Amino acid sequence: MSTLLEVSGVTVSFDGFRAINNLSFQIGEAELRAVIGPNGAGKTTFMDIVTGKTRPDSGHVLYGERSASLIGMSEAKIAQAGIGRKFQKPTVFEDQTVQANLLMALRKPRGPLAVLLYRPSPADLARVAELADEIGLGDQLERPSGELSHGQKQWLEIGMLLAQDPRLLLVDEPAAGMTPAEREKTTAILVEAARTRAVVVVEHDMEFVRRLNCKVTVLHEGAVLAEGSLDHVTRNQDVIDVYLGR
Repeated sequence: MSTLLEVSGVTVSFDGFRAINNLSFQIGEAELRAVIGPNGAGKTTFMDIVTGKTRPDSGHVLYGERSASLIGMSEAKIAQAGIGRKFQKPTVFEDQTVQANLLMALRKPRGPLAVLLYRPSPADLARVAELADEIGLGDQLERPSGELSHGQKQWLEIGMLLAQDPRLLLVDEPAAGMTPAEREKTTAILVEAARTRAVVVVEHDMEFVRRLNCKVTVLHEGAVLAEGSLDHVTRNQDVIDVYLGR
């Protein structure tokens, strides 16, 4: 499997505090990866670096078959290159229907005139119906998004990211605040999405990570502490010490 994203030797300090410390991380083209670690381990900063929100002090962040450097690229350019990020709190247009939210997210020319004159084509509507099915909202297309449950809003936001057809999807704590049934559906959505793209899930919830059944990267003090299956990393003495504070 060819590498889609390669982070190597990356360090970031904020006011003398090293948030990321010589971090190296790789993910393949169609791979699901969970990133775990205690609070302050550098999980959010790692995502900020990949999406261009934070610029590292040193190291390389290379992306795609041409190994383009993401360092110094604007957040908008990185998004256009196919990197999507879902934050913890869902941000959907609450007064718009599920269908309208997904249509707005489709990859289209974004000039002011193009937006004003936009009329969805049959292909656009078919793609949106397909996405809605994929995220478990196929029967909710006409519903205002504000009426959805917390879990459904999270799915809609994942659907809006998938509508942009990203090659790499970064998802922050998708299971937070969900019912058990919603968490199960979220697992299925992410596993399905990772068949055709790279998906990185940052999560605290070990049960949820276990369900994802994928390779796990453990961060601690801004560096990779362990990597492998969940069983492998949770048997690692360093990981046990960090998590249980022994």
